[in-house]
Amino acid sequence: MKNILARGGIEFLAVFLGIALSFYAEEWQTQKDNELKKDQYLSDLINTLEADVTQIEKLLKTLINSDKLISEIQSDIDKNHSTYSDAEILKKLLDVEVGFSFFPQDGIFNQLISTGSFELIKNIELKNILLEMYNHQKQRNYATSTEIDHFNIRFRNDILDEFRVSFNYNSYDGAFYGSRTINQYKFNELYYMSNSFYGLLSQASLYGNMYTRQLKDNEDSYLTAISLTKNEINR
Repeated sequence: MKNILARGGIEFLAVFLGIALSFYAEEWQTQKDNELKKDQYLSDLINTLEADVTQIEKLLKTLINSDKLISEIQSDIDKNHSTYSDAEILKKLLDVEVGFSFFPQDGIFNQLISTGSFELIKNIELKNILLEMYNHQKQRNYATSTEIDHFNIRFRNDILDEFRVSFNYNSYDGAFYGSRTINQYKFNELYYMSNSFYGLLSQASLYGNMYTRQLKDNEDSYLTAISLTKNEINR
């Protein structure tokens, strides 16, 4: 009887350990699969972040150049329009761009959240900076760019109306929306030398510098996120 009980106990223990081991192996495999999925999402996120940094760099280049052009135009006005010709001024005006907006790609981040992979990220700093980037910074960017877009409509309309400009458009040239070359114009020097036009240029410069600072803050966050994400994958 003792041998039968002992044998039954051993068999029960073996079955129990087998089931427990099976559950452990299944849980371990599930965790490993989830980690692999998380790392794949993070690898895709790096590509997205790097593409966004490239977009930011192009925008910053455009904004910095626009601020330079505005300074040159205002300097010409200060000198009674003695530095540049009418055609040169209009070319500079058409090259001023303060209305281009940054559009962050948030698809991979949203997948991280929806699949639960975000919670598997071990680096708390990385989690915090991603939440900051795709929530607060994204909303701030949208609010700022919307305000600037509304101003840019007025800025463009005033230039085209007051200087009676028509131009040819090449949609395949340029970093964003193509390029323009002046076809004909009628230079309105009275408006050009007016306080209202000078103030419009100052407002464009203000918006350009404001958005430049914001984009640089975004760029710093993106570069930090790229570095932290690479470290997370290589843990």
